[in-house]
Amino acid sequence: MKHQNLLDQYPAVAQQLSSYAHWLETEGVIRGLIGPREVDRIWDRHLANCAAVAELIPARAKVIDIGSGAGLPGLVLAIIRPDCAVTLVEPLLRRSEFLQEVASDLGLANVAVLRARAEQVTEQAQVVTARAVAPLAKLLGLAMPLVAPGGELLAMKGSNAAGEIEQAAEELKGLYAQICQAGQGLVYPPTTVVRVVRN
Repeated sequence: MKHQNLLDQYPAVAQQLSSYAHWLETEGVIRGLIGPREVDRIWDRHLANCAAVAELIPARAKVIDIGSGAGLPGLVLAIIRPDCAVTLVEPLLRRSEFLQEVASDLGLANVAVLRARAEQVTEQAQVVTARAVAPLAKLLGLAMPLVAPGGELLAMKGSNAAGEIEQAAEELKGLYAQICQAGQGLVYPPTTVVRVVRN
């Protein structure tokens, strides 16, 4: 079983992870949040890939996940890091309703769903996460205002992470950016995360 790795690493929340996977495979597809072809890849490409980011998040951090969509990575992080308070920011009604239903069904007391665009959010957090929201140059404009001083943006990126950092040179002025490989031994290839720290 290709997802055994993830369940073995987080046995305390294995049931919640399995329930969330079931939500994605059923309602997620029915409501058009996940493509039917993604069903076979939910565990490795989506859940384990997102779970890898958890190792980069400090203990008891407040996390804002922008453009949450079907809850990746926000819901995964909320499940495996119950010590963190996670706000899922999603502008579309059908998606925010899905997030609310899943959080309620899984009993995730550490999740708040905010139906809004990133630009409308006034709160800040120690960690802001994003996956497949926008190229880094544009993402910085959306995410950095939500990062508290001393906090960081964790942007999940693909193999072109270095190229995106190069293209965002102007927007990154005064910020510290690095590429992290997360989830060694949990997911292959490891998850590529661009970490941008706000002074």
